[in-house]
Amino acid sequence: MWPCGLPNGTGRGEDPPLCQPFHLVLSVCSLLYLAVGVPVGLAYNALLVLANLQDQSSMTMPDVYFVNMAVAGLLLSALAPAYLLGPSASGWALWGFGSELHVTLLVLFNVCSLVTMYSTALLSLDYYIERALPRTYMASVYNTRHVCGFVWGGALLTSFSSLLFYVCSHVATRVVECTQLRHTQAADAIVVVVGYLVPSLAVLHALVLISRVQKEDTPLDRDSGRLDPSVHRLLVATVCTQFGLWTPHYLTLLGHTVLALRGRPVDGQQLGVLLFAKDVSRFLAFSSSSVTPLLYRCIDRSFPGKLRRLIKKVRCGRRSCSTDQAGLQQVLA
Repeated sequence: MWPCGLPNGTGRGEDPPLCQPFHLVLSVCSLLYLAVGVPVGLAYNALLVLANLQDQSSMTMPDVYFVNMAVAGLLLSALAPAYLLGPSASGWALWGFGSELHVTLLVLFNVCSLVTMYSTALLSLDYYIERALPRTYMASVYNTRHVCGFVWGGALLTSFSSLLFYVCSHVATRVVECTQLRHTQAADAIVVVVGYLVPSLAVLHALVLISRVQKEDTPLDRDSGRLDPSVHRLLVATVCTQFGLWTPHYLTLLGHTVLALRGRPVDGQQLGVLLFAKDVSRFLAFSSSSVTPLLYRCIDRSFPGKLRRLIKKVRCGRRSCSTDQAGLQQVLA
């Protein structure tokens, strides 16, 4: 799926000895993800969204952020086949690098990455607020929903730079203002700073504050209105997973920008390593759309109950379930 030869034919016959085995392993992993990971990601992300939205009264602050990440995961799972069947594929690419479809997919991919990273960062900060100042409603579900709306809007505005650079690459001969916007490395640098550096600092700061709060044993720790203790394990697992799977993608963008700023030509072997690292990092980024809902399913204690209520509601449809009515009568009796 990802051949060793470069797209322009440069460097063929000069590939490292382990090039073919590495690309074979990557191709097998990508096919397995396409056959298993994509359906799992679509199914579990859809269940996560539906199970929480059908019972919004029981949603907590972490649930809102995970619904936000699940929506981004649905988009990533839908984009994955297009990338796997794209110009990196060997011999059966369905679209080219310069097409409008490529730019659309790039913008959507950047939006998903920004939403995922900022949802993780804001989840960490709001968890600290809830631990330090419970019952103040500063990290309430109502406020979190509005914050998630701003996250999507900010991600769209930030990703708009990729579209701007693409448009300027076509009209640069006629518009003087676009002559300085022809290099996509500037867009990559913006995405790295805004999409990775800022949320990384926010998460690091939040984790330090959370560790300090946990060391203090106060009467608030025994408050029944506090978040479930499993939320902390879910937070740590989510932060490690998201940053572990998305960091290689941003590092490859940073490496590509640094090499472009050097102004010296890159030989075929270095370019081949960079392209292979880019493919591996993008594969890891796509896999986050399947891993995150599985973490939520395994660690969150309330999700099984929400899922059972969703299944019962789907079975009953618009009719009220007789079992629920009988149970309600027993409770009232």
